[in-house]
Amino acid sequence: MLRVRDPFHRGQLAIAALFCSLGFQYATWAARIPAIRADLDLTAAEVGVLLMAAGIGAAVSFPIVAVLMRRLGSRRLALLSALCLALLLLALAAAPNYPVALLVMCVDGVLVGCLNVAMNAQGAELETRYERNAMARLHATFSGGSLLAALLASGMNAVTSTVAVHFGAAALLLFLLLALARTGLLSDDRAAAKEEVKEEAEKGTEKETAKKKGKWTVPSRVTLWMCVAMAFGTVTEGAMNDWSALYLEDVAEASAELAPLGIAVVSGMMVVARLFADGWRSRWGDGRIVLTGSVLAGAGLALALLSGGLVPALLGFACVGLGIAAVTPCVYVAAAGQGSDALTLVAAMGTTGLLAGPPLIGFIANASSLVWGFAAVAASALVVSACSTRIRWPATSG
Repeated sequence: MLRVRDPFHRGQLAIAALFCSLGFQYATWAARIPAIRADLDLTAAEVGVLLMAAGIGAAVSFPIVAVLMRRLGSRRLALLSALCLALLLLALAAAPNYPVALLVMCVDGVLVGCLNVAMNAQGAELETRYERNAMARLHATFSGGSLLAALLASGMNAVTSTVAVHFGAAALLLFLLLALARTGLLSDDRAAAKEEVKEEAEKGTEKETAKKKGKWTVPSRVTLWMCVAMAFGTVTEGAMNDWSALYLEDVAEASAELAPLGIAVVSGMMVVARLFADGWRSRWGDGRIVLTGSVLAGAGLALALLSGGLVPALLGFACVGLGIAAVTPCVYVAAAGQGSDALTLVAAMGTTGLLAGPPLIGFIANASSLVWGFAAVAASALVVSACSTRIRWPATSG
């Protein structure tokens, strides 16, 4: 049981446990990609296809999430998907061959899509219900989960090379996080539903007419720019998680114990940045934070690639973590201001970019080299900076 008396902090802690569990689960299997590649004897292209399977699952999850959100609500969907993601780690460790691993990763993508939308819906409802900012710190716990997973992977590598033992320990931690979240999540009550209906009604007669006809409303131009920014932002974030260990091992010639520290550096910087992001937003505004951060991420990584070596790589990864950290929280807040449809679509694009983008890096690496694959990551960050100038950001609050 959660013993936090303040309802806002109780809900924030429970939702943070969900964010942490998603980051932890995702980075756990990402940190062991070199071991999975060795166990299944995969080429770089096959690793890319394996990651693409997760992206395909994320892409097809959009209509599934819409149905499940209506039938289960965000609370029950979040708990169910978090439970299944923990069990899926065990299934991936036990996968006997490449086709089974592909199926497991496809299901993983669907479940990540479910949990991503459900937990962000919980976060948005928390801010709406208590009129207090929380989204950036919630996303910080996602990065904290990734950092914890990277440190655990590094430690487990020093003890044993068996993926099953590592994933078993990780699943146990995920069950503990699920228990923490279970009693504090916000209920999907009628008052919240009425509030959403009221908000939708205020969007105008044109949208209301389309709704009555049962037609899906075409996203606005601003929403589409948000989708592009979210997709390329999560491509940048996801590629660092999926490929940093291989880059440090294959290009920077780091040891197996040091290779997972690439994820640790990125995640650690993202945790720090997201803990302070709400204050930065109040001082400088969301648009300036996203523009400056994405330029820092792209330029810092590009300079690291040109320099070569372990230390420049870690410094470049730190620039990516610091610069890209505030992109997704800011875009989620801006999307929420456009209505629930925009928020759901942007969240789906974020999940797709996070899981489908990194395989493209694998295809580039297979066709040329991993250095050029990371150059594409740097370019993705710069695309975000271009999109940030087209988005209508919320007014700066004191």
